[in-house]
Amino acid sequence: MKYIRFHIFLMLGLCNFNLKAQQVSNKLAIFQDTLIKISANAVAAQNDAKKMEANSKFVKTLVEALKTPNSFSFPFDSLKNISVIKSPDQAFRILSWYIQQEDGTYRYYGAIQMNTKSGPLKLFPLIDQTENLNDPNVITNNQKWFGARYYEILPVTSGNRLPYYVLLGWKGNTQVTTKKVIEILSFDKENLVFGAPVFDGKELKGKNRVIFEYAKSNAMTLKTDVKAGMIVFDHLASFDPEIKDRFEYYGSDGTFDGFKIIGGKLKLQEEVTLNNDPNASDELYADPKKNVKPIRKF
Repeated sequence: MKYIRFHIFLMLGLCNFNLKAQQVSNKLAIFQDTLIKISANAVAAQNDAKKMEANSKFVKTLVEALKTPNSFSFPFDSLKNISVIKSPDQAFRILSWYIQQEDGTYRYYGAIQMNTKSGPLKLFPLIDQTENLNDPNVITNNQKWFGARYYEILPVTSGNRLPYYVLLGWKGNTQVTTKKVIEILSFDKENLVFGAPVFDGKELKGKNRVIFEYAKSNAMTLKTDVKAGMIVFDHLASFDPEIKDRFEYYGSDGTFDGFKIIGGKLKLQEEVTLNNDPNASDELYADPKKNVKPIRKF
């Protein structure tokens, strides 16, 4: 009899838990629908003032949604204009997005939500201060953020030290150039730290983050490659060897470099060979090494 009662109480408890979970999910789904509409209004707005007004409403609604208990587990995957990525260790997630302004530049917004299980919301707003950072290599915090729309998180551990996280991000820049960034995130007690001298290689001493800039009409690969066991990226060079540091003339030269994690550092690997799985479309691929390309000088 006692066993039967226990079984009944257990089933009732599970039913009650599932009901509450479904109620939370439904509530957050309603928030998500509202956020989708506000985001669409921000993108469609005809001037910067209206875009900022819509985005301000979006931020307030998002914070209210995240205050919902157990919101960390809700993916917000229908928010197509917003990047939502979790750290592989499930310690936090980053929500990041941008607003393109009338002059062709971009302003970035974001927040880091800590995984507090069922506890109160712990949220770090990310305040884009790109235009006020005279030195883009400076170590900053969430109040002085070098804004980007992040799409990958890679944790790095070494010995007994706390992990730091490598963030890969897209950073639309101006009407003529685009940037991508390898950012370093670490946690110092209750504070966020962006940037750290973890890069090892030619011309990388003292680098706290790596920033790539190239012609807006071009694309650039920057991603983790499981087979290669490293972060890989296109090597950028000027289309005209006589033009240097004019990044509107920069693009991939057909080769790849990478960063391999060695001893807790990101060690530069040059001229990386990437081997993809065989694909039916391989015969359509034009090898850039067989074509004329910029002379690699660095």
